[in-house]
Amino acid sequence: MTALDRRRRAALARDALDGLSVGDAFGDQFFLLANRDVSRASGLPPAPWAWSDDTQMACSVLAVLNRCGRVEQDILAEYFANHLDLGRGYGYGAALLLERVRTGTPWREAASDLFDGKGSFGNGAAMRVAPLGAHFSADLAETARQATLSAEVTHAHPEGIAGAVAAAVATAHATARRGTRLDPRDLLTTALDHTPATYVRRGLATALRLLDATPAEAAHALGNGNRISAQDTVPFALWAAATRLTDYESAVRACVAVGGDMDTTAAIAGGIVGAHLGPAGLPDGWTAAREPLPDWIDHPAE
Repeated sequence: MTALDRRRRAALARDALDGLSVGDAFGDQFFLLANRDVSRASGLPPAPWAWSDDTQMACSVLAVLNRCGRVEQDILAEYFANHLDLGRGYGYGAALLLERVRTGTPWREAASDLFDGKGSFGNGAAMRVAPLGAHFSADLAETARQATLSAEVTHAHPEGIAGAVAAAVATAHATARRGTRLDPRDLLTTALDHTPATYVRRGLATALRLLDATPAEAAHALGNGNRISAQDTVPFALWAAATRLTDYESAVRACVAVGGDMDTTAAIAGGIVGAHLGPAGLPDGWTAAREPLPDWIDHPAE
């Protein structure tokens, strides 16, 4: 890979991270009691907008891609563990796993032990994967493979892995079609075609039948992340992105409008739409309102 290719991939992945992190930070503000009277349809919470574990882990994904050019699972596990910040609102399972990795437990063992040996089917692998999708956007099959590798570090359950694949492929396809009109059905079908046979895939098939639905109707059928599972998070987030690909604000507001895991659905949808539109597609002032990202992410591989 040439230096130009590396820089281009790094730039596309950073655009996806900006879309993800702004959506995450925006959605997370609506959990705060201080913002309970801010309109989800039109209001803006007061800045700065702190981001959550969604962005914290996505930063590690980007950092590893910039360092290695691909997913190196041992290095990714090290980044996740070394940058664990419990103040960012990690779920119990993720925090337990990463604490064990940080104290010497192999990541494969820690991931497989979760939830009575079934592994996690949570939405954590999907919430952080947009930079990877943008990085590998020239090759959807490779996107799916790399997304699987990234998910396995923390998610041993097929649903958790499928959620990451669906979100990554959707981001890759949206990135590859930047500057062109992308039909909502095309985005969802492309993600569905690369997603393993799971409840996540079944949700994507349902989303295809809801392109004219309201956010409330779509969330009723697909879930809104309230269960923190990949299968009740990813289909709705991809529906929000697909039906609002030209309007970042509308996509993330659709996520907060229906409640549930608002920061994560907004992070997934925001990463996809942000990757498709580029920096100019984010609303004026929103990136500045988001808490600054860490400086350890921007070191492309030699």
